[in-house]
Amino acid sequence: MSLGQLHYTSAPPGPDGSGFRFTALTPGLPQSVLREAEQLIGYEPPRNAPSRPSATELEAFPRAFSYSELSDGSRLLARTVYTGADYSGRWGNFHAHAVHLAPGRQLPDGALPVSAWESPGWAAATPEGGAPPGLAALPPSTLLDPAGLIAFAASRVPWLAAVFTDLQRQAEDETAPQVVLVERDSADVARWVALASAALPREAAHRLTFTTYTRRPHLAGQRIVGVLPDDAHGLAGSGRRYRVHDCSAPPPAPDGPAPGPDGSEPAPWAVAAARIWSAGAFELFQHAHRLPGEPFTAGPPSALALCAGIDLPSSHRTAAALWACEHPAELDGQELDGLVQTLAAPRQEAAVPAAETAALAELFARVGANLRPETAAPLAARLLTAAVRSDEPVRPPDPGALTDEVARQLAAELGPELRAGIADPARGFARPLRLLRVAGLLTVDCSDLVTPLAHRLAAALLADPSAYGGELHETLTDRPDLHTALLRELDAAALAGPASVTVLLERAPVELESREALPYLRMCGWKARGPAGGGGGDRNGELRAVLEAARVSVFAHPPLLRVAFRLVWGTDTPTPEEARYVLAETGADVHRPAETWPFLVTAALNGRPGDPHADELAHELLAAFPTQLRPDDRAALLLLEFARDLRAGGAGPGWVDRYLGLRRAAEPVNPTVLDHVCGRIARRLLTDPGAGRELDDLIRSRDADLCAAYERAAREDAVHSQLLRQPRYFADRFVDWNAHPQAGGAWGKVRGALLDGVLRPAARALAAEDLAAVEAALAKRGARHAEDFRSWNRPGALSRLGLRFGGRDSRPGKATPRRRGSGSGSGSGSDDRYRDGGVR
Repeated sequence: MSLGQLHYTSAPPGPDGSGFRFTALTPGLPQSVLREAEQLIGYEPPRNAPSRPSATELEAFPRAFSYSELSDGSRLLARTVYTGADYSGRWGNFHAHAVHLAPGRQLPDGALPVSAWESPGWAAATPEGGAPPGLAALPPSTLLDPAGLIAFAASRVPWLAAVFTDLQRQAEDETAPQVVLVERDSADVARWVALASAALPREAAHRLTFTTYTRRPHLAGQRIVGVLPDDAHGLAGSGRRYRVHDCSAPPPAPDGPAPGPDGSEPAPWAVAAARIWSAGAFELFQHAHRLPGEPFTAGPPSALALCAGIDLPSSHRTAAALWACEHPAELDGQELDGLVQTLAAPRQEAAVPAAETAALAELFARVGANLRPETAAPLAARLLTAAVRSDEPVRPPDPGALTDEVARQLAAELGPELRAGIADPARGFARPLRLLRVAGLLTVDCSDLVTPLAHRLAAALLADPSAYGGELHETLTDRPDLHTALLRELDAAALAGPASVTVLLERAPVELESREALPYLRMCGWKARGPAGGGGGDRNGELRAVLEAARVSVFAHPPLLRVAFRLVWGTDTPTPEEARYVLAETGADVHRPAETWPFLVTAALNGRPGDPHADELAHELLAAFPTQLRPDDRAALLLLEFARDLRAGGAGPGWVDRYLGLRRAAEPVNPTVLDHVCGRIARRLLTDPGAGRELDDLIRSRDADLCAAYERAAREDAVHSQLLRQPRYFADRFVDWNAHPQAGGAWGKVRGALLDGVLRPAARALAAEDLAAVEAALAKRGARHAEDFRSWNRPGALSRLGLRFGGRDSRPGKATPRRRGSGSGSGSGSDDRYRDGGVR
């Protein structure tokens, strides 16, 4: 490959004219290139330069060394120097020598453009012949030697990171502002370009355009523009177009890197590059360019810098550690040792940021096994110290990472802090758990703190089961003593509140295996993790399974039964049938110490009205717990037992009086008990032929619940069916419901409703022969009963007979006349039941 040459200066008249013109060109260069090049290679002396400089003064004039991109994508590398007077003796002449790189081409051997600064290949004058051949190469300059660049970088430390930050922005965004470097010597601008070209990724360095000197920076199109201090005026405040770095003035931050022109913080990659140059380790850049990772990420250069012992801020240490975690094979053993040693070295910061500590812990987990013990131990010690003193979680290293000596030193240093942190109840349980694991690694005795910690841990888990996580699981695995203590606490909590423990075990995989009994916890575990569907709807079977899960006899530990009840039924109540089964299977003796007999009493008192198991259970409870029952509960159970006797036919005379006495003793009575007993009495009154006097007692009792139950029972389909099928039953009800027309109260409300709402619809449904049979049955009870029935059943008689039968008209002064009746409700012919009034 050859480089086309261009020479430009003021020349005597010739075929191409006189004055400033191209004086020598390699054949084949396009005219478009020449037109653009002419605008780029001009030269204007400094403002304060002497008008007629001497030869020595000419040497001090700035050199305009530039690398520019042309519109067709080609590049122009040029050197322009001031030469003083031209051929005619007129001052202001300059000579430009440039080489042209076709689009996509680089300098031979991939040399960076800045390497041609003051190259021996640049000509000081136009060569003879007018048509120079293409150059094969531009030898690199000897002025950009490593030692000189290192010294220059050291002198520009305050600006390095800010300049590199702006160059990173340019490489990532073509619209980023130009970088203006204010230097007193154009050679220093070339050194800046050399620093940047070494630090930037190789491709970005080849694209970096620059000029080391211009009088008019606002006309320069390069990415880096070098100017003298006098030419920088007017650029300040143009942040959208220029980023001005005045390196001729004292640095704004002598104790550290200066911020960018707009006050922004330097980019992480730029800080790492600046530190590498400051340390004189520029050879690391070539290595960093070969490492995997996105361009301008801080990880690769930071890792190499730390490997070389170069100190970096915490964010870079974090980036280096994370990059090494992802690419551990990219560093050889020596580099990895160097990285870890630097990361483990003591820091001046009061507190290491949590992100750095977490990255170090991750790095140690990835590569710790490959490190020499003397290298691994300091980093492990640092991680353990951070785990104790940091509020953020830190994953501790494996026990084998510490040497015995380091472990002893840490135990002595951190022991008091460990114990204080584990015992501190104000810190929740996450941090104490981490500290307990560290104490185990360092063999610091904290056995006396385990039980209190387990108590706090159990309370926290019961309040929020989601708090159980991987770290807690690992800690319980590492510390069997804490696991055992936690299970004891949960077992005690299960005795007091099994529901919350069950919820915890449903949501958190707490390991329940233990050599200890823990019966209450095991029952909760079965309930939480047992077979789907539990007992398949059989709650008695589920109770038996829960008790078996305890692995302890309920007769030896009666409280198990109470816990089992709460697990199976929760806030519900067993049905009377379930309660009878439990009582029959376990016996009464275990319920007394277990204090579960109240569950059975509640089951009886809350039983569904009409359920025969309810009154049977009441009978069994009265026999099983004669001294434990409260008086009101005993009275309520006696009511249910009385209902049982009524159902079985074992109740003696005086049902209503017996009911009223028991009710007074049981007040306030559960409504279901009242419905049950009153319903049983009512049905007996409606079915027992000899219950006439019992009905008189009901009427006199004025008990609204009993009367209402009687009405409900009378409206049942069974009664309606008997009224239609049995004339004698119809006659008995007619006589009963006409009794005591002036009784008023509860019976007064029920009596009319029964006659009008139950008996009359039945009468209308009877055929003529059935009505005659009813009259015949009534006639046997007394002629007046048959006469009253005919009057009551005659069409249109309802309103007229309402007063006689105690109807709804009860206005003052409208007393119903009393007439004596005959016959009795039992069909015996006695009229005792109607001496106080009847139907005529």
